[in-house]
Amino acid sequence: MSAGLDRRSFLGTGAAGLGYFFTASATSAARTGRKPNETLHFAGIGIGGKGSSDIDQVGNLGEVLALCDVDGGHMEPKAKKWPSAKKFNDFRVMLDAIGRHIDAVTVSTPDHTHALASLMAIRMGKHVYCQKPLTHAVFEARVLREAARKHGVCTQMGNQGSAESGLRRAVELIQAGIIGPVKEAHVWTNRPIWPQAPTITARPDRADVWPKSVAWDQFLGGAPLRPYVKDTYHPFKWRGWWDFGTGAIGDMACHTANMAFRALKLEYPSTIAAESGQVNPETYPAWARIKFQFPARGDMPPVTLYWHEGKKDGKLVHPPEALQAKVLRPGEKLKESGSMLVGEKGILYSPDDYGAAFRITPEDLGKGKNLETPEHLPVNGGGDQGMKNEWVEAIKAGKPEIAYSNFDIASLLTETFLLGNIAIKTGKPLEWDGPGMRVKNLPAANHLVKIEYRRGWDVTRA
Repeated sequence: MSAGLDRRSFLGTGAAGLGYFFTASATSAARTGRKPNETLHFAGIGIGGKGSSDIDQVGNLGEVLALCDVDGGHMEPKAKKWPSAKKFNDFRVMLDAIGRHIDAVTVSTPDHTHALASLMAIRMGKHVYCQKPLTHAVFEARVLREAARKHGVCTQMGNQGSAESGLRRAVELIQAGIIGPVKEAHVWTNRPIWPQAPTITARPDRADVWPKSVAWDQFLGGAPLRPYVKDTYHPFKWRGWWDFGTGAIGDMACHTANMAFRALKLEYPSTIAAESGQVNPETYPAWARIKFQFPARGDMPPVTLYWHEGKKDGKLVHPPEALQAKVLRPGEKLKESGSMLVGEKGILYSPDDYGAAFRITPEDLGKGKNLETPEHLPVNGGGDQGMKNEWVEAIKAGKPEIAYSNFDIASLLTETFLLGNIAIKTGKPLEWDGPGMRVKNLPAANHLVKIEYRRGWDVTRA
């Protein structure tokens, strides 16, 4: 098994050695401002799971020229749908081979390869739709934001609640002061729903022969080499491993905290502190509660946002019961995922993963008001397909800002909540210098801000 890994490692890193990464980095800038009736040409990077619907949806808006996935089982149905599309299992090779023929890519791989796939495409002047969370590491989120700006491409992160009318209206109402100044917010999730601690706390001590249909080295990407173990990492179960996923907060905060983040005009937190279940070197803990403190923003006061995830002593980690009692109706139970924004005059409660459904307590605050349709923000309401429609509209207009979840906002959202994982891992409060992208009070934690990669998979500044 060791010999097999070494050989495939050589083959994988050989892509970089042959110049794929550097060729992609040096290619021309984006072609923006397309004619409304001009056909866009897409490539899909990661076409199984969520990637399946992502490539299907952009395929409704243009022509699919290339497909890339580490798993041949994912490739088969899409190859039937687009028989003329070129097929690859390494996105570095794909971008070098057909980059000049495509306009845009979807990136729907495991979290740890989001950044490199997106960055290579951006440096080639390609527009990028990347699944949430935008990146695996804090540093990567900053790099993608800078690169997207530099190369003038149109971007969108796949947190589809961003397209919902309810979320956009909630943002408007909070900013208009419907519940008064907000100094406290809570966001919670029923995740994890995949294996991690306490069920799994160490790597399996065996090695299986990986199927011929799986390009294991390409799945590993920049993560450290490890043997393939059946039904352990690939496909869906990678989310709970530090090396591949971002745990519950990485998976869901870009959805469930999205509305609060936007409504409160949040940017860099000043401090982050976490309590959690036992932390181990391989998988995320069973539960966590993370406290993010943000300074004042304009006329908005400082605010504390609490993130709650997982199960402690068999029960989901939720906001305090006293707070729940203020919003729950007689006989009603708190939804397993949702958010609350606590204002001086009232509370906005969203019993929804996306922040798209909400109600206001006391109800008199919202009586007679439009609580459904955005009045100032553009109306989309198209959900997941609507996210792609908006992205393509941005591409054709040459206006990146049309995409509501473009990398300017998506990188900040991702970066902020990934800091929660650093707080979990260190077990100590962090003082964060946002502009400087460093932990001020705990220098040893800064090695978690920017991670190390295997040769050929490095993410560097654009």
